[in-house]
Amino acid sequence: MSDPVQDIIQEPESALPAVQLSELPQSIQTAAKNAGWHQLTPVQSKGVPYQLAGRDLMVQARTGSGKTGAFLLPMLETLDASRKEPQALVLVPTRELAKQVAKDAETLFAGSGLGVVSVYGGVSYKPQIEGFKQGVQLVVGTPGRVLDHLIKRNLKLDSLRVLIFDEADRMLGMGFYPDMVDVQRYLPAERHGYMFSATFPQTVQSLAARFLNNPDFLSLSRDHVHVTDVEHIYVVTPRMDKDRSLVRLIEMENPQQALIFCNTKARVNYVATVLKRFGFSADELSSDLSQNARERVLGKLRDGKLRFLVATDVAARGIDIPELSHVFIYEPPEDPEVYIHRAGRTGRAGAGGDAITLIRNLEKREITRIAAMYKINFKEQPVPTDEDVSNIVAQRLTAHLEGQLRNRDKLKAERMERFLPYVKELSETEEGRQLIAMVLDDLYHRVVHKNESEPDSGQSQGGQSPSGNQRSGRNKRRR
Repeated sequence: MSDPVQDIIQEPESALPAVQLSELPQSIQTAAKNAGWHQLTPVQSKGVPYQLAGRDLMVQARTGSGKTGAFLLPMLETLDASRKEPQALVLVPTRELAKQVAKDAETLFAGSGLGVVSVYGGVSYKPQIEGFKQGVQLVVGTPGRVLDHLIKRNLKLDSLRVLIFDEADRMLGMGFYPDMVDVQRYLPAERHGYMFSATFPQTVQSLAARFLNNPDFLSLSRDHVHVTDVEHIYVVTPRMDKDRSLVRLIEMENPQQALIFCNTKARVNYVATVLKRFGFSADELSSDLSQNARERVLGKLRDGKLRFLVATDVAARGIDIPELSHVFIYEPPEDPEVYIHRAGRTGRAGAGGDAITLIRNLEKREITRIAAMYKINFKEQPVPTDEDVSNIVAQRLTAHLEGQLRNRDKLKAERMERFLPYVKELSETEEGRQLIAMVLDDLYHRVVHKNESEPDSGQSQGGQSPSGNQRSGRNKRRR
């Protein structure tokens, strides 16, 4: 279990010594001063030397650790302001993060001559193209929109020196793996790469092996990559809104598959019904099921045709999904030992995992009792808001639609033009916007949630990561 006080620190065998701000080049000291930083954070102190030395690196670190500064500060020494072309590319999962990283870069680069442009989907291409024409040295963007610009030759990366993946686990959870692979075709062979991620499951390690050159590994997180580790989280939910809270959590986390535990057969049936009505691929497992029905459900789970299995503890005995990334505990068990069995269904075979328990305020004492008994460091996480969910859903769907548009041939593009006046007309009335929203909602559930009741019209551009295990969208917790 995780140590409640100290983070685990793992460094490469041939580790470089950590540095203090006063030991770094004057350009970096000046940039830090511009940002109001008086000293380096641990991830900066330990990570910056590897980038200055040109050694590829995987960094495991959490939100608030200063990782953005860790990859931006070295660019003041490794990028050439006199060359008006992109020399560094930072790939991020969301438009919000792209804007934030670009804003931080503008602060740190002030007076250096280095320029930055952020590129992401759902907005006009024109300002982004203008940014390229100005000769910026750093491009920060989401993989799908970066790929669009590369295909259209608005952006060229022939002089790229530095490639950064920020929040790599979230990019896989957003379904960007195919786009990242396509971006690779436009990258020069000689470059240095750095990957930052809160977790390093096998899918992220596979991505690192594809893009980085014999990278070192630096961990400043409790989620040690080389040991079985579960992050234990509890979410305080409103008494009458627990089902909707579960739906919002699932939407944000977006696991490939998950187990959801309930204490009673009646609750199992209720939760499974709610999830199915919300469009999720879900089924239930309880002692009431016949052996044939049980085998049918488990067969769908093993074949990857079922995303969410809602079960009681008794019914779930004997179920083993090696790469299960999430367990949702809809209500805390009466016996603390049962919690350990539930949480232990994830984080197997050296991979990280999340055990998320939904509780009411009065049930906090149950979490305290489990934490004390098993020395578990629980983290409290807020229930995602409707706005949080809307933002993440819109960005996943935008990534898919832009990918579909990118692959459309000329005849299909011409055919599509006939609907543009109608779309404009629909967008001008409330009823029309409702119709558009309905179409987008149905599409989202086909391509992201693979709703079995609605046949998919084609392979989602979002796709899956190499092993098919998509990790979560964690902007509210880890970033």
